[in-house]
This record gives sequence, C-alpha cells and structure tokens, in this order.
Amino acid sequence: MSSRRFGPLALGVSVAALLAACAPATDEPATPTASAPTAPTPESTTEASRIPSASASAAPSPTAPHDVAIGLDAPWSVAIDGDAILISERDSGRILQLLPDGSTREAGVVADVVHGGEGGLLGLAFDDADRLYAYSTGPDGNRIQRFAIAGAPEALQLGEPETILDGLPAGSRHNGGRIAFGPDGMLYAAVGDAGDPSLAQDPSSLGGKILRMTPDGRPTVGNPDDQSLVYSSGHRNVQGLAWAADGTMFATEFGQDAWDELNRITAGGNYGWPTVEGAGGEGRGFVDPLRQWPTAEASPSGMAIVDGVILIANLRGERLRALTVAAPEHGADLHAGEFGRLRDVVVTPDGGIWIVTGNTDGRGTPRPGDDRIVRIDLPAG
Repeated sequence: MSSRRFGPLALGVSVAALLAACAPATDEPATPTASAPTAPTPESTTEASRIPSASASAAPSPTAPHDVAIGLDAPWSVAIDGDAILISERDSGRILQLLPDGSTREAGVVADVVHGGEGGLLGLAFDDADRLYAYSTGPDGNRIQRFAIAGAPEALQLGEPETILDGLPAGSRHNGGRIAFGPDGMLYAAVGDAGDPSLAQDPSSLGGKILRMTPDGRPTVGNPDDQSLVYSSGHRNVQGLAWAADGTMFATEFGQDAWDELNRITAGGNYGWPTVEGAGGEGRGFVDPLRQWPTAEASPSGMAIVDGVILIANLRGERLRALTVAAPEHGADLHAGEFGRLRDVVVTPDGGIWIVTGNTDGRGTPRPGDDRIVRIDLPAG
C-alpha cells in the first residue's frame, strides 16, 4: 500500500498562512534566546487576543472548509497509507475505510473491544510494511494489536489480529490511546493513568507513561532502560504525539482542573503528574510544559506537525490551535467553535490538513452530519 499514489481525496494546502498567523503579536515578548525553554506563564485569557486581526495582510483568513466524510460514530483516529485511509470508531470497535467518493465501508471490527466511558477502539497507525496497529480496550486491559491488510484497493479487509502488547492499565477514563511510528521506525504509545494518578510515578507500572517499542512490541536500545518499554513518565492522559522535521518529539496532555499541556518529550523525562499539574516542577526534577492552557480552553487531543507548525485538535476548547515549532509560546486559534469538539488533526501525504470532530462521543452536541472529517484549505501567501 505504501507505493500507492494518494487518491483524489487529498488536496494540497499551503501552510504559509498558518506560519504568518502564528507570528508574534505586538503585545507578546520577544522569543527567548536561551537554549532551554522558559517556564510557561499561567494564562487567564484565551489566545484570541494573540491572533492578528482579520484585516492584517500577514494572516489571511482560511477559505471555506469542505467535508471529506460525514456520519461517523465517535471517530477517534485516522491512519493513512498511500490510498488506504482507515478510521477507528471508539464505541463500535469498527474500522472504516474512507473511499474516494467520501463514503465509508467497514473494513473490519476489532474483536472484544470493551467500550465504557473513554475506553474502546482508540489510536491507529501504519508501519512501513503496510500493517495496521490498533490500540483498544479489551477484557484484560488496554492492548496494541497488529493486522495485515488485504483486499482490493477499495475493498480492504483486516486480517487476523496479532497482539503485540496487552495488560496495559485501563479504566473508564484516562486511557491515553494515541500510537504513532516515530522517525526512528519505533512504535510509540501513550498510556494514561487509567484514573489512578499514582501509576504515573510508579516505575513498575506502564500507566501514565509514553512507551517506545519495536514493531513487535519489544523494548529497544535508546530507551532509558533498554529492557523496559518506558520512554517517559509522569503523564496523566496523553492523546497526541508528533515529531518535528529535526526529530524533536512533542505530546499533548490533558490536565485535571487547572492546566492542559504541550510538552517536548525526551527519553527519561518525568513530566510531574500527579505531583505537578502544569508548570512549577523544574526545581523538583520534573520537566515543565512548553505551553499550558486552562482546561476550559483546551482538552488537547490529536496533533500533527507540518512545515514547522504544530496543529492541536481541542475537545472542550473546540478549536484548532496552531503554534510554531521554533517559538511555541506564540500561537493562533483557528475555527474556534465552528465544528464543536475536535478529536484529531491529520496531515495527508501531500500536505492537506484534515480535522476530525468528536461531537458524538457522549460529551458533545452533535450537529447534522456529525461526526465528520473536514478538510481545511488555507490560501497561499
């Protein structure tokens, strides 16, 4: 599948407008020159005050978005491999194939998915061998399974599951669930604390951690302990993973009552939960976030990076947040309130940007046609 040409659903998009929109506003301080990131300053206002005005030539308004797919039931993740586009539905356990005409068909159902609260079928990812990986809640906890994909291009079918990792902490909330292959070819998995904050600081537990493993689910050289899957710890509920062009890893994280976070992830980093929520942990050996937002304005879920811009889909905040990799203290909010809750953001192989809504997950207010995948076109310039 990796050799397939990406089909007519993909439409090119320039991110020049995003780069311009994320330029520092006049009321922001200059970018720090120190090599280490400065601790985020708690914010009491939204980023709206930092967005250049619509009349500013440096920040042209996005053109009208277009639906790519509608009628989805609690979609959680989109995985793309050439022309193969697969979507996970959290509650049903179904994996849908998105066809060139915008319709969907069932490619398979992940067996024994246990949905309850935030659990169910969550993240998807393809490896370089065209195999699909799925993170889901099963009878004995969260797990990662691998599937061969067979069938004609517009009639793909899941093969038999191969479980590469199971027994991960699971609960009605904080399951993590995002999986992604990094530029090193390793599989990374975000595992939540499953509602038990103590797991995040427990070295014997995989809960509240980001894991790094081979495609077969084994620990690997480059982990803090090459006999352990744990790559970083002290996490509450990570739901977004992405890498910049230079290999720097970023993750989004749900806080509890105060601060949601964007973190730069390093091997062996401890990000403080539950001792610290948001900034304030550096003096105690924890890594402070690059950015933090009040929880009412964020709930950051899926993320992507394109041309030096970090894109973050926000659920409760109902907006697509755009930040620059070079200066993540600056940013802009896009489509705030326009589509409701946003679960994921995906960059297509030719640079197109898709957002995935999350209004049918039991916490949103579905609109006609929800849930949906929406393509965002940005003008060149």
